[in-house]
Amino acid sequence: MNETIEIFIASILNHNIALTYILGMCPLIAISTNVKNAKGMGLAVIFVVTITAIINYPIYMLLKSTGTTQLNLLVFIITIAATVQFLEMFLEKFIPRLYNAFGIYLPLITVNCVVLAVSLFFVNREYSFVETVSFSFGSAVGWFVAIVLLAAIREKMAKQSNVPRGLAGKGITFIILGILSLAFIGFTGLASI
Repeated sequence: MNETIEIFIASILNHNIALTYILGMCPLIAISTNVKNAKGMGLAVIFVVTITAIINYPIYMLLKSTGTTQLNLLVFIITIAATVQFLEMFLEKFIPRLYNAFGIYLPLITVNCVVLAVSLFFVNREYSFVETVSFSFGSAVGWFVAIVLLAAIREKMAKQSNVPRGLAGKGITFIILGILSLAFIGFTGLASI
């Protein structure tokens, strides 16, 4: 049980999928213009990453038992696409404002490398089902933390800072991400995966 908790903590902090492994940057940068949209996208990623890992684990075990693990990438992508499609239909029906705020980025969760990376990581690290759930949920929460932190900083800077014209927009965003990444390095040694 301690190892499962350690995996969860490490995947949020010192093995943060966005700030350590630099995965999921396109939606992270595009949606982090305000905290409200960032929270919505972060929650959507938490849902998709956790559910797809939970679904992909038994599928991978079935593929492993039949000796067809070379199909795992294809099967993982199909599972991810189906989960995102379900989420997209749900948001369009029940939360249309959030659906409209995401625009093109909601369907892009399908190709967000974070979602696929989590499934590939649990395969490579040979996690048990409980460890997989802990890792996938922790990684998604870590991505959520990264996007909300970035959005909060960008929002505050837009109101109170005069960013030089050459750094405005994406330039300052990359600098902020670099500083956040350095800050998360401070958690190294806290927990390991």
